[in-house]
Amino acid sequence: MEDLTTGIRAKVRLDFKGVGRPGRLIFGGKSNDKVAEEAREQQVALLRNVPIQGIQIEDVDLSHDIYVVYDEVNNQEVAYAPVILQLTADTLEDLVRFVARDEFRKIEIIAPDSLSLNKQQMERLMFRIYEEFTSYRLHLERKYNMK
Repeated sequence: MEDLTTGIRAKVRLDFKGVGRPGRLIFGGKSNDKVAEEAREQQVALLRNVPIQGIQIEDVDLSHDIYVVYDEVNNQEVAYAPVILQLTADTLEDLVRFVARDEFRKIEIIAPDSLSLNKQQMERLMFRIYEEFTSYRLHLERKYNMK
């Protein structure tokens, strides 16, 4: 078993959501696909240009096609634009910020094959998960109370 001193290589898939906006008068709205693609481009630009402590982004794969699904809750079609990030994280704690996102779909740990966590590392990891989900819950409360 390896410990966490060498870093963790992983592939993380994020699917960015796009809901089209209807046009007003003469001006056309944006399609679901276009909104999803713009959201993906904006987020990828942030990921490439804004450093994230403990994370080194090695590759960004935008080659996957945008797909559309029907959202039964909102009774409308929604498009998703996938991106696969290949990255190296200093610790498991650093990976939590990617897993605790709405856009998260999948993670594949490339290396190491196994990890060994001591008691203190497990406690820090659990606390980091708590912090991320608390932050996410507050974000959702602000988002839905503003409407």
